[in-house]
Amino acid sequence: MRQATIQRTTKETDISLTLCLDGGEVSVSTGIGFFDHMLTALAFYAGFGLELSTLGDLHVDGHHTVEDVGIVLGQAFKEALGDKKGIRRYGTAFVPMDEALCRTVLDCSNRPFLVFDAPMPQPMIGGYDSCLTVEFMRAFAVNSGITLHQKCEYGDNAHHITEALFKSLGLALKEAARVEGDGIVSTKGAL
Repeated sequence: MRQATIQRTTKETDISLTLCLDGGEVSVSTGIGFFDHMLTALAFYAGFGLELSTLGDLHVDGHHTVEDVGIVLGQAFKEALGDKKGIRRYGTAFVPMDEALCRTVLDCSNRPFLVFDAPMPQPMIGGYDSCLTVEFMRAFAVNSGITLHQKCEYGDNAHHITEALFKSLGLALKEAARVEGDGIVSTKGAL
């Protein structure tokens, strides 16, 4: 099984996470309802097993919790991929959500980079600050070592845009992590 378990404790958050790239139960608790919904959707569409428990300084706001979950999930994804032998490496997905259409394109390249073009029309989605989506994606990309491009082609509702971004990330990760052979997909022979 391609999986990783990470425990990370700071003065701001205490996170326990187990990720299995080959499936399993999904159980997410961060204290931010909408963020739990997004992470559950990401894991579901990726076909990942994800057990995540987070205690964060939500009395401040959700920033530390969202960013730190991105860090730990990124680290777990990188660890679970291992040497990347046989993986497809690249993934692409478009997801429509009512009036919104979002695209995710990624490369498990070990060259972390984020291009994010998804303005949020509303500042809040329930108790979730919509500007935290880019913070999560940046933390995830940097710590997983992926090149991640995300764009909202169009949309008027921050909930729909954010949900389409998380779902398209899940679908693209599923494609990229799929084992199709036994070699490294790189003309250099290494990632």
